[in-house]
Amino acid sequence: MSSTGSQDPLHGVTLKMMLTRLEEKYGWEERGHRININCFTNDPSIKSSLKFLRRTPWAREKVETLYLQTSWAASNIWKSPAKP
Repeated sequence: MSSTGSQDPLHGVTLKMMLTRLEEKYGWEERGHRININCFTNDPSIKSSLKFLRRTPWAREKVETLYLQTSWAASNIWKSPAKP
């Protein structure tokens, strides 16, 4: 029996990690242009975005797609988000 890892490219990546990395890469304004939803364009924050995206599957799918399509530096692929 062979034990292989998950084939899901988002395995182990939390929504909070995605939002944090996308914010570092694009900022709120650019992300709001790429995904036009109020939680990114109107008084954006990680907390409000998480709340909305957890309740709205179509919006979360857009964030996941942007995350997967973004070119990340090879050395930073598994970098944990900075802690406050």
